[in-house]
Amino acid sequence: MKCILGLLLAGAQLQAVAQGSLLVSEVLFQPRSGEAEYVELYNGSSNTVELSDFMIVRWVGDSLGTRYALPQHVVAPHDYVVLTKDAASVAANYTVKYPGKLLECNLPTYPNDGGSVVLVTAEGTVVEKFDYQPSMHSRLLRNKAGVALERRSLDVDCNADGNWFSASSTAGYGTPTCENSQSREWLVEESSFGFSSTLLSPDGDGYQDELLIEYRMENDDVYGQIAIYDARGSRVGRLMNDGLMGTHGVLVWDGRGDGGAVLPSGRYVLYINLYDLHGTKQVIKRTISIVY
Repeated sequence: MKCILGLLLAGAQLQAVAQGSLLVSEVLFQPRSGEAEYVELYNGSSNTVELSDFMIVRWVGDSLGTRYALPQHVVAPHDYVVLTKDAASVAANYTVKYPGKLLECNLPTYPNDGGSVVLVTAEGTVVEKFDYQPSMHSRLLRNKAGVALERRSLDVDCNADGNWFSASSTAGYGTPTCENSQSREWLVEESSFGFSSTLLSPDGDGYQDELLIEYRMENDDVYGQIAIYDARGSRVGRLMNDGLMGTHGVLVWDGRGDGGAVLPSGRYVLYINLYDLHGTKQVIKRTISIVY
């Protein structure tokens, strides 16, 4: 009877983990000097999860090492929570859309040359073990310090080939507490740019002072150069120079040119040059008029 009861309890624990489990969604393992690492978790279930029912564990060799208790916090279904030793550092260096989901606690130190992020239940059952490597970053990144690794699909095993990539430059190289910039769920069949208007009126009156450019990409390793030319064909501004686009994002142009001054009235052309590691190139042009 005791044996049967033990099996039932173990089964109930495993069922609870399956119904309300956490996934590793984003990791900053190589922060800039003086800044803090962070680990983002995602509740992929339809049930709330109590964070303190889990622990982060230091992986030593091929076994579990020091265990780090997590603070009390209810993670809503399909929601995020970010763990860090220094919440103020993360908030100062990245756009934290939901500060209440940024929690401070003790964590292992994650080596820059590779390591493992391990999440276990209070009973010690391994929920997820993500083995990261610097090679998962974009090969075109000259400096990986301060660039988070983002999980592309939460429906695919965390260690599946190609399931992690550098956070996009347009997202500030990290998206703690919200959806990843490299999420595969945003992939579409062709590159697509949407413009909020064909007119820009940067006079500070609150009406069309900024041009919003929303995009979704078919490829998650696309880089972009976005320049602004006047009617004579002279380059007068630049919005992006060899930036990693990510699978989706929003750019903002306030009508200013290279010198920081607002450009005069007239017609301008946004010249968008896209390219990837495979040699694929695409050019998009859009005419925008500045009026006052």
